[in-house]
Amino acid sequence: MISRIARLSLASLISAAIGMTPISVMAADPAPAPAPAAVPAPAAAPVATTTEKATEKQAKKKIKKEKQAEKQAKKKSKAAADSAVQ
Repeated sequence: MISRIARLSLASLISAAIGMTPISVMAADPAPAPAPAAVPAPAAAPVATTTEKATEKQAKKKIKKEKQAEKQAKKKSKAAADSAVQ
């Protein structure tokens, strides 16, 4: 199971990456125009939130699969121990 620290670090990493994207775009563009640069910024925000949601869903699915694998491993070890006792 992912700890709170891991979740917080993942969220901060994602938010830092989202915050750095406009800076990297400005650095790549030699002469940014002020009017067009202001228009795409609001459109980029919903994409970022969907990306965050997608990564959260993937993380939850991965956690769920890990839990199921642990349960199956416990069942197998318990069954093996029971058969060894008999």
